Amino acid sequence: MRIAILDESPASEPRVAATPETVKKFIVLGAELAVQKGAGLASGIVDADYEAAGATVAKTAKEALKGADIVLKVRRPGEAEIKALPAGALVAAMMDPYGNEAAVQALAEAKVNAFAMEFMPRITRAQVMDVLSSQANLAGYRAVIDGAGEYGRALPMMMTAAGTVPAAKIFVMGVGVAGLQAIATARRLGAIVTATDVRPATKEQVESLGAKFLAVEDEEFQQAQTAGGYAKEMSKDYQAKQAALVASHIAKQDIVITTALIPGRSAPRLISKEMVESMRAGSVIVDLAVERGGNCEMARPGETVVTPNGVRIVGHLNVAGRIPATASSLYARNLYAFLETLIDKDNKALAIDWDDEIVKATCLTRDGAVVHPNFQAKA
Repeated sequence: MRIAILDESPASEPRVAATPETVKKFIVLGAELAVQKGAGLASGIVDADYEAAGATVAKTAKEALKGADIVLKVRRPGEAEIKALPAGALVAAMMDPYGNEAAVQALAEAKVNAFAMEFMPRITRAQVMDVLSSQANLAGYRAVIDGAGEYGRALPMMMTAAGTVPAAKIFVMGVGVAGLQAIATARRLGAIVTATDVRPATKEQVESLGAKFLAVEDEEFQQAQTAGGYAKEMSKDYQAKQAALVASHIAKQDIVITTALIPGRSAPRLISKEMVESMRAGSVIVDLAVERGGNCEMARPGETVVTPNGVRIVGHLNVAGRIPATASSLYARNLYAFLETLIDKDNKALAIDWDDEIVKATCLTRDGAVVHPNFQAKA
């Protein structure tokens, strides 16, 4: 059983799909690992670290992929990588399939069994495999750090001989994993924190972290959560009421962090141009949904926009990747936990149970076809 770990093709992706820790664990399961040269450098892992853990270092992706039964990546394989994938191999990565149906079809045509790690079901035994949670957790933390870096003042209240410095006011919009970590981080840094979400279950979570919850708590609000724990898309009427409440609140904030995403859809628009214009000069907005269109109307992917009234709108891409060493460590553990369930420990070989609910939820392609119900080719 041979596992290939590839360097990530996008220049903006510093994470890697395996660490020396997980290499050692895979070897215990009977695997041989080939790591492409330089794959871990951006995450602080040199080739010698992989070799010390028991892996071999391949000079090229083609060499690493030769005879591979399993291919692990952070991002979906690129066009050239797909062509080099061994037929029948298991390929696990964050596939980002929505809007990239042609790439999903290419994986099917390559006759690989492709698994989208971001489709991991929200069930108890899959928690350790949940890449969205592990990476969003770090993104929420980093959003506060980035916001603080752009904000020209201290966050905590300080009582000094020269006078008192007031605590910064931070507003978190969207209380999923990223939002909760943003709240916790902002509180640890001494800010006054408020948060909002359309899911009623989040109110107690927000308050347990010492923040104040803000929302229009009407009948629609009470029904605004799916069985899987995700936010539902709200009616235009509710959105208008919530926007009015947020508009009056946002004008008083120093840092706003937006995290709202609905799987498979464009990010909901939460902050209008008028709201931005109501904020004080020096205020900061950090938009974690910018890769899906952004929660802020004026956010731009990969840019920090400075508005005419002096508000800074941060649109960093791949925010979890801005902490590559920690992000890689957690992602690699997610992958190992997933793969471990697919390996026969006696025979030391892949033994996929295609009826397992985790396999069904994450499998995109199999035996030359797109098999996931959301992405099957239309007849």
